[in-house]
Amino acid sequence: MLRLRAICPFSWRMFQFRPFSFEPLISQMTKSTDEEQIFDLIEKNKAILTEEQVGCAFSMLWQFQRQKISLLKNVEYIREHPQFLTLQDLATTKMEFMNDTTLVNVLYITQQFGIKAHDPLIEALVTEAWRRLERSLSVLMVNISSLISQRFQEQLVNKTELLFDTIDPSQVNTARRIVQFLRNIKYSYYPLLERCNQVFLSNMNHLDLDFISKILSLYHSLQFYNFQFFLMAKKRLTEMIPLFDHPANFVKLLVALGPLAGPQEKDRLKSTILLMSEELTSQQALAVMEAMEEMESRNSHLIKKIASILCKHLDNYKPVELLRITQTLIFLHFQSKDFFVKLRELLISYLKVSVVPSEIALLVCALSMLPSPHLDEARISQIEAVLPQCDLSDLNDFATSVLRCIQYDHTYLDSTPGKQLKLLQKLDYHGRQRLQKCNDLNLLWKEVKSLKGDWFAHSLLEETVVTLQRLMDEINYMNIAGIASFISRSNYLSTSLLDRIASVVVQQIEKIHPFAILGVILPFCALNYDPPQRDEFFGTCIQHLNSHLSKLDPIMLVFLGSSLATIEYFPENLLKAIFNIKFLAKLDSQLELLCSSLNMKVQFRLMELNRAVCLECPEYQIPWFHERFCQQYNKDTGSMNGAQQQIYKMLAEVLGGINFVKASVLTPYYYTIGFECILDKRKNPLPYGSHNLTLGKLPKIHSESNTQIAGSRLPPGAEKIALEFLDSRAFCRNTPHLKGKSAMKKRHLEILGYHVIQIPHFEWNSMALSTKGARMDYLRERIFGAGKSDHCFY
Repeated sequence: MLRLRAICPFSWRMFQFRPFSFEPLISQMTKSTDEEQIFDLIEKNKAILTEEQVGCAFSMLWQFQRQKISLLKNVEYIREHPQFLTLQDLATTKMEFMNDTTLVNVLYITQQFGIKAHDPLIEALVTEAWRRLERSLSVLMVNISSLISQRFQEQLVNKTELLFDTIDPSQVNTARRIVQFLRNIKYSYYPLLERCNQVFLSNMNHLDLDFISKILSLYHSLQFYNFQFFLMAKKRLTEMIPLFDHPANFVKLLVALGPLAGPQEKDRLKSTILLMSEELTSQQALAVMEAMEEMESRNSHLIKKIASILCKHLDNYKPVELLRITQTLIFLHFQSKDFFVKLRELLISYLKVSVVPSEIALLVCALSMLPSPHLDEARISQIEAVLPQCDLSDLNDFATSVLRCIQYDHTYLDSTPGKQLKLLQKLDYHGRQRLQKCNDLNLLWKEVKSLKGDWFAHSLLEETVVTLQRLMDEINYMNIAGIASFISRSNYLSTSLLDRIASVVVQQIEKIHPFAILGVILPFCALNYDPPQRDEFFGTCIQHLNSHLSKLDPIMLVFLGSSLATIEYFPENLLKAIFNIKFLAKLDSQLELLCSSLNMKVQFRLMELNRAVCLECPEYQIPWFHERFCQQYNKDTGSMNGAQQQIYKMLAEVLGGINFVKASVLTPYYYTIGFECILDKRKNPLPYGSHNLTLGKLPKIHSESNTQIAGSRLPPGAEKIALEFLDSRAFCRNTPHLKGKSAMKKRHLEILGYHVIQIPHFEWNSMALSTKGARMDYLRERIFGAGKSDHCFY
């Protein structure tokens, strides 16, 4: 910590009235055996205490508290003690003379004693820290991050950005502390992250394993993905593989490099760690197992070996670590009855003595993931007792766990205990109560941003949207991307929320970072919604992107392009940036860093964009280069479900026989449509060649290269009909509004020459179509048009 007295000179008169030596008093404090002795020294010497002695008193009081068993009770006693209030007053008057270390230490200790951010002492300490920023910026940021209000956090971020150019580019620790500060306040502020990232990139050859591991962890927490850093980190870490033969360092290398490594490097890492496995500590074994999950490893021998080490140390793990062990082993498909019996017994023993809601939630969550999950009456009563203290995250964890247990009881025990259903009702009640009482959008967002699962979707989503609508005036450039992403994930169409988001974007676009634009436009594209100022909104977003295309990673550009294509936007600059050899080569190198599922998702999005551009923008002359990919992707079409089989039978009857309808047809550009038939110019069905189809099995798909329009080989006046059964996934959750992907598919099939008939699930399963006759009439009406229900065939 830098000393600031040289740049903040104080009058020497301030020192003339101090005692010649303050060492004896500090010595007395450090030799004290309890808080009462400290308080006695404060009372007797309050008139002459110096800033060092005040700092020492705080340190000793906190040191005593850390030795207590019942911490909460003792903290309350200290906080309310008259001499502690005296000490606070002394700190307020002496803080000007404190050095940076003492100032930060007092800030930290006041937090531990539960002093609120709006307390005069805290505000005064933070103000003094603010005044000193230009020299000890990053150190103060990290240490006071948890003590300051959101307003102070924002000011601190802005101040840091202004001062960043004065930082020596070689000072990587300063940049690291800034990133750590952003992680501490849970704020992915892209401008600062980018500038810090540039510092790391320019110094990559000098970064060691510990530093790179720390940055990767911070980036993961902030969900900041810079592939240039990942690629350079991968290269640097790979060079380190031969350098480490001690488990501590090699485990750290495995955790950092494993998720980024290619197949050969992964095999090398796994074979080496297997040789070291006998020397692993409990924490190292846990880190290895979690790294194997990140690496999507299926090395059963290594999994069993690390699991045996976990089992040996199982009694030493904390509850949150037991949850991590459970989640990882379930993901890796590990099976061992003895291990899981021991784990269950340990979880239950922790649960019986736990009183903290979040800890109870994670323990119950772990229990529900084990084989044969069950909640007895004692555990249900324990959950019910803490519900009033739970936040939405805890409530969601409880509900997810209870639903797992109910599913098991119903499937294997043929019963659904009433107490578990009543517990779900209580969870619903407390969740709604918490939402209805919320009056701060940022606090609400902290609780709901990571919520997912059936319970939240069915029980609280609508109430959450109502709360967001009530607080939507608080939507601004800082929280807009998160709120928008939540809406797109939820599939819930709220026109008022989306209109508010569009309005904020138009008004505050200069404050919104280009990285956030994808999240902002996503709900409009996914939910197929046009705001009142559609052209202005999307035009503003695209214009903002155009000047920053070179800064965006290829994967983000692919997602941007495919999302905009959904709503018929094809920005020329964006397409030129994507469809070139250099970009595609860079994309390939980044795909190597992704897990298999995300890798496939990116490739599929690029194919969708390629297809959309070929069909809707032929003037750009972008070639179709996904033939081989689509042939691989469409190898196996599976079988028809019950509804499809039912429709197939009826279509055969309506059209005059099985040879008048095809099921699961692969169109040009590799769309799969449910059913296809051909009508001549008089609306009479035309037969296909004979095809033997076993009901429930789909016919073999024709997969040769074909991009011709569907009607180009038909008799004059004839047309192909594409019939699509649309299940609930094709519509918004709360309204029968067609989502973007289904609307785009209809548009593209029409370009390909099809007449598209979409059969919504809510029409097909309605009371009006509850009989076979009604459904047959419905199909005739949709295929042949009004007045054609008694259509005659040849």
